[in-house]
Amino acid sequence: MDYAEFTDEVGGLRAGVYAGLPVTPAPEDDDGGALPGAGEAAWRLGIDDDYDSDETFERQFARFMDAVDSTEVTAIVIGSWDSPWDVRADLPIGLLADNADRFPALRSIFLGAITSDECEISWIKQGDVTPLLRAFPRLERLEVRGGDGLKLSPVRHDALRILRFESGGLPARVVRAVGDSELPALECLEMWLGIDEYGGDTTVADLAPILSGERLPSLRHLGLQDTEIQDQLAEAVASAPVVARLSSLSLAMGVLTDAGAEALLSGQPLTHLRRLDLHHHFLGDDMVQRVAKALPGVDVDLSEQKEPEEEWRYVAVAE
Repeated sequence: MDYAEFTDEVGGLRAGVYAGLPVTPAPEDDDGGALPGAGEAAWRLGIDDDYDSDETFERQFARFMDAVDSTEVTAIVIGSWDSPWDVRADLPIGLLADNADRFPALRSIFLGAITSDECEISWIKQGDVTPLLRAFPRLERLEVRGGDGLKLSPVRHDALRILRFESGGLPARVVRAVGDSELPALECLEMWLGIDEYGGDTTVADLAPILSGERLPSLRHLGLQDTEIQDQLAEAVASAPVVARLSSLSLAMGVLTDAGAEALLSGQPLTHLRRLDLHHHFLGDDMVQRVAKALPGVDVDLSEQKEPEEEWRYVAVAE
């Protein structure tokens, strides 16, 4: 995979496109229109919050299985499964895992593609996503939005290339499970760690196995983002063995200050990187210039420079 293709894939669900395919809603009951080929769309399953409707996620899933040749489906996007602020994601996870034999071509899953208008990210009740990895040994991409109740057990998965967690509070148990997993094909790992108020209790020590890179021989992009301990992470990254093999690194969306940037500049060389993403930061003007000058050949994103609000610094995504 070339670098341009890789960076296009890192960003998850974008502008109605997922895994390079247009996101297409699952067919409705009265949908008489022509459907795209089963493998030509990223199929979105999710129900609207309409109190006048008797639609359920189970009904929609059953209708989808009847209308679309599931043996050719390569990408699925899971939206709301009915009151996701109150009901955990066990239903969509179970339906997919229990029907894995009917999805031999499935390679990409986005679980929790729910907008803030539907449910704030930290209100989304997630579940144990381990069954998805176990049921789909050829899955290449798993992305999850929401951290409340999210669980993962250590696994070995030989095909997974992209693993992303979007949350306002990612439980440390999930971070530790990633570090304890054997993921030899993983190229992209991105985690929005969030804040303690919403369950983001990860420490630098929890990330040690990931930063060592021992179980991640193919890793090329690492994102440790959206956290109040961004300076501590920057200090740890400055000497982390995994960094030497990366082409892209993100410490964005958090409360990175001059102290964290100083640690990065004082640590191992970062000139081998193609991209360093630090957007949404609290660096001073002088430090912004120092970072840019120190990495002339690197695409450094220093956008969204923030000012503390009465000494209070904040992450990009919390509630």
